[in-house]
Amino acid sequence: MIDAKTKVFGLLANPIGHSLSPRFQNALAAYCGENAVYLPFEVKRPETLEAALKGAHALGIAGLNVTVPYKEAVIPYLSGLSEEARLIGAVNTLVRSEEGYVGHNTDIAGMERMLLRQGLSIRGAKVLVLGAGGAARSAAVLAALKGAAELVILNRNKERAEALAKSLRNVVPELPVLTEGLDAWESLSGNDYLAIQCTSVGMWPKAEEAVIADPRFYEKLSAAADIVYTPAETEFLRLARAAGKPTVGGLPMLISQGIHAFSLWTGKTCTAANEESLLKLVREALPA
Repeated sequence: MIDAKTKVFGLLANPIGHSLSPRFQNALAAYCGENAVYLPFEVKRPETLEAALKGAHALGIAGLNVTVPYKEAVIPYLSGLSEEARLIGAVNTLVRSEEGYVGHNTDIAGMERMLLRQGLSIRGAKVLVLGAGGAARSAAVLAALKGAAELVILNRNKERAEALAKSLRNVVPELPVLTEGLDAWESLSGNDYLAIQCTSVGMWPKAEEAVIADPRFYEKLSAAADIVYTPAETEFLRLARAAGKPTVGGLPMLISQGIHAFSLWTGKTCTAANEESLLKLVREALPA
C-alpha cells in the first residue's frame, strides 16, 4: 500500500527504459518490509539535471541512484561526497541530507562482492583491469584500497589508462601500476592475473564480441570477472572458461551495489536469502 508515509526512491538516467533497478529495488523493499517505492526518472537533457535534483529534494525524495550519462555530471550539484566517490570521481547513489544530496559510489562494494562470491580476493593478487572508464576506475580503486600486489591497466587509448594510473598513484603511491594498450597483452609476464573486464564489449545484443579474442591471452589469467551481466556468460567469460579459469559475471555486482545503496537509504541490510531471490528475479528478466 502506498500512503503518505511511503518513502520514494528512484533512478536518474537517460535512457532509462532498459533498467532493471526498479524491478529489484521494489522487490528488495518488499523483502525487507520497507514502506517504499522505487521509480525511474528520465532526465532527457543535461541542462535540466540541476533543476531535477533541486525538485527531487524539494519533493522529499529520500534517495536516488544515478547512472549513464550523469554519474560525473551530477557532482557539482551535490552537498557532499563519500570517500569512495571522491576517489573514483563518479557517483551512483545519492543520500538525502538537509542541505541536499550526498554522493556515494557503491560500485566498489558491488565489485568486491561479485569477486568474493566466486572465492576471489584482491589482496596480494596481480590485478589486470581492461578498460579505463568509470567502471575501470572503480576496479582500479578497489585494487588499490584492498591490497593488490600490482595493477595492470590495458586500454585501447593508452593515454586514458595512464591518466587513471596517475590518479591512483596519488592515492596509493606504493602500488605498482603498469599501463599499456590492449594489444600489448602478449608482453605480460606470468599466468596469474585476476582480470576484471570493465568495458561494454560483449554486451547483448553484440554478445559474440570480446575485448581480447585471442585464446592465448586467457592462459595468462588466474581468474576472470566481467561487469557485463547480459548475457550471463559473455564471450570474454566463455574464452576464460575454455582456458580452465574460474569466472564470474556482472549480475552479482549489479545486485550487490543496489543492495548497498538500499542500505545507505534505509539502514536495512539484505539477508543472503533475499540476495539469492533478487538474483533469481533479475535472471528471469534478462534476455535469453
